[in-house]
Amino acid sequence: MPGIEKLPIEETLEDSPQTRSLLGVFEEDTAAISNYCTQLYQAMHRIYDAQNELSAATHLTSRLLKEYDKQRFPLGGDDEVMSSTLQQFAKVIDELSSCHAVLSTQLADAMMFPISQFKERDLKEILTLKEVFQIASDDHDTAINRYSRLSKRRDNDKLRAEAVEDVYTSRKKQHQTMMHYFCSLNTLQYKKKTALLEPLLGYMQAQISFFKLGSENLTQQWEEFLGTIGTSVQNVRREMEEEIGQMQQTIQDMERSCDPLYAPCDPDPAHSPVCRNLTQKQGYLYIRNKTGLVSSSWERQYFFTQGGNLMQQGRGEVAGGLVTDLDNCSVMAVDSDDRRFCFQVTSFDGKKVVTLQAESRKDCEEWISTINNISKRIYLSENAEEAAKHKELAARVNQSALEAVTPSPSFQQRHESMRPSSKGRVGRAGSISSVGSEPSPALSVLSLDALVAPETPIQFDIISPVSEENSAQSKAAAQSGRSNPFGESGDSTSEDSEDSILHQLFIVRFLGSMEVKNTESGDVISETMRQILAARAIHNIFRMTESHLLVTCDCLKLIDPQTQVTRLRFPLSTVIQCSSHQDNKRLFGFVLQQTGGRGESRAVCYIFESNDDGEKICDSVGLAKQIAFHSEMDRKASEKRKEQDKAKEKQQEELSKQRQIEKDLEEQSRLIAASSRPANPPAPDGQFLVLSNSQSEESDAGGEEGKKKGESEA
Repeated sequence: MPGIEKLPIEETLEDSPQTRSLLGVFEEDTAAISNYCTQLYQAMHRIYDAQNELSAATHLTSRLLKEYDKQRFPLGGDDEVMSSTLQQFAKVIDELSSCHAVLSTQLADAMMFPISQFKERDLKEILTLKEVFQIASDDHDTAINRYSRLSKRRDNDKLRAEAVEDVYTSRKKQHQTMMHYFCSLNTLQYKKKTALLEPLLGYMQAQISFFKLGSENLTQQWEEFLGTIGTSVQNVRREMEEEIGQMQQTIQDMERSCDPLYAPCDPDPAHSPVCRNLTQKQGYLYIRNKTGLVSSSWERQYFFTQGGNLMQQGRGEVAGGLVTDLDNCSVMAVDSDDRRFCFQVTSFDGKKVVTLQAESRKDCEEWISTINNISKRIYLSENAEEAAKHKELAARVNQSALEAVTPSPSFQQRHESMRPSSKGRVGRAGSISSVGSEPSPALSVLSLDALVAPETPIQFDIISPVSEENSAQSKAAAQSGRSNPFGESGDSTSEDSEDSILHQLFIVRFLGSMEVKNTESGDVISETMRQILAARAIHNIFRMTESHLLVTCDCLKLIDPQTQVTRLRFPLSTVIQCSSHQDNKRLFGFVLQQTGGRGESRAVCYIFESNDDGEKICDSVGLAKQIAFHSEMDRKASEKRKEQDKAKEKQQEELSKQRQIEKDLEEQSRLIAASSRPANPPAPDGQFLVLSNSQSEESDAGGEEGKKKGESEA
């Protein structure tokens, strides 16, 4: 190639200063090329890394768009349009990801490989030859110096021969090394041009191929799709701007109207009068909690009325808790030493007293009026006239409660006659749909009408049907003079489970059970859990019966951990479904199909709390049902094989009987033929054969039977 400088290889043996000076210029050029190539390699490597990262990010974006349908957004809902749009985008981005992956492969082969080879192989080879040439030059100088110092006076042939040999070897080595070094430096002048042009050529070709591939994939259809999506985005943005404007206007209106409500003091009665006809109220109050004999503390909580109950809920809590029952309770304003606007709520039996503080006198009067209305059960009145009478009565009661400052001294005598029955209280507790929030109409209809039978009583303790059997067994044992101190029967029911393949024991606590209607829905167990926990919270029921749940291939058993007596036994065939709570994995339940005394079928849901994960127990129950199903199939198959064997045996017996009948017929036909011959035929020697009486009788009988058979056959 013209214009490229070269090192004269012919002058390497002479090794003149001019040659060394020219060699130094080439070495400086090599160092500059090496430095520049290193920087260019780093820049191209950044391009390659960025392309790999872009390909991986594009693939991840496509995968996340495909998984949009699997996400559970609390406010998202089922947006089919959004899901289908994202699926279309995922398809496009997936194709782009494939194009980016192809581009990454082309950049690795066409751009990174040539410059890496030049940097790692050619430049390192020149550096190695430079070091070897420097060592050979130093060895040559040492050998020449040694040869030059040979003494003229004391000439030693041996020393002179060794010096000459060293000079010959070192000079030859220096000459050969120098020639290879010069050759590499000359070749580098060509390689540096190809090493710079080949990566750039490969980069441009890869980019052109990428753009061509992208233009082929992004057809006119995708352009129309993108145009449609752009129009939809503009519409959504326009709706968002309109909604923002409406919300800003609402904020301004609320700021103007709510400005007097920011102050905790009482508002102007003319603009905001006290409403004394409320049957529902909610808001923040302070409740007094006793911390000692004479000391107490105040805590700010959110209070609300739900039916005939006063509930409280703290910040961050999912559901509220029961404070007190407001039916037939008494409420009045009280004076507190350190607080203003306080009022006191006392239960119908006088055993529970709750002291609360409102922010203002108006709020305090409204709370007192609302609780009085609920206490008189005005919220249950359906007749308008009756409700008006109750409201007038409530207004007088509220005024007297506001004027009072001390509670009544005797509540037990006052409310003994007004105490409601426990059946009505349990019925109301069973109809509560949520703890801490008012249920929506759709949810109430779904939970009460579709899933759980209305007015269904809740059973909070285990009533073992085995108790009756144990009593009968104890009577029988008393009559026989023998008794079991542990309450177990002689023929224990554990024998039927000893042959079972599966034996798993779990520690559980019984929360409650109730009858359900819809057994096919997957939400029936969670709805039953919610109602049982709400009823326990309302009635302050915290005691739970602990048992051992034994899961076998035949049944589920609840065993007393102390006496090892079976409390309840559920056949595995009656278990319809079993599941755990979504949030609290320790809660689980199962639905059973039971048969009543009149032959009526009903479904009952049992709820438990376990020490282990509830999903493990549900998986164990599912495994037991699978094992039972397979064993039942094996049993049916074996019974079918037995029936087939019996049929074969019966067929063999019929064949044997038929063969015996054929033999009898042959014997009878032979006897008939013998009887038809002349009597006492002559023997060969001229003598006569004489038949005995028995033989003649048999032949006569056989002949008669043969005649009868012949007639019947004819």
